[in-house]
Amino acid sequence: MSDVCCATGSPVMLLACSGGSNVGQLSNQAAVELTQEGWGKMFCLAGIAGHLSGFVQSARDVPDLVVIDGCSLGCGKAILEHLDLPLKRYVVLTDLGIEKNKDFHLKQEEIDRVKDAVKKTTGASSTGGGQEPSCCCT
Repeated sequence: MSDVCCATGSPVMLLACSGGSNVGQLSNQAAVELTQEGWGKMFCLAGIAGHLSGFVQSARDVPDLVVIDGCSLGCGKAILEHLDLPLKRYVVLTDLGIEKNKDFHLKQEEIDRVKDAVKKTTGASSTGGGQEPSCCCT
């Protein structure tokens, strides 16, 4: 994946919960790995929650966006709803059968399950994927 922020293509913005549980950290790690693999690009959910204009505008403008929440509390989803940003695609890890706990020894098979679920929300195969979004902030 290019390190250039203002690339063009079929963007997939990844917004991950990074909460204080295993599922928050699994959400985050899946987004990191998908970004490293060139499938999409992880963005700062905290910047959006903080109403930072460049971050909010990037989320508003991107053609494809996936929110990855760890649990049914839906913090990532609530952030977008609070700012009237469209929730385009959504994955909740506990809905994938991953139990929420405080075990921070992440299992690669669970990370891979999350990555596959994220890819399926966009209709991508587990080997295919999108490119990084055009944006002004990461």
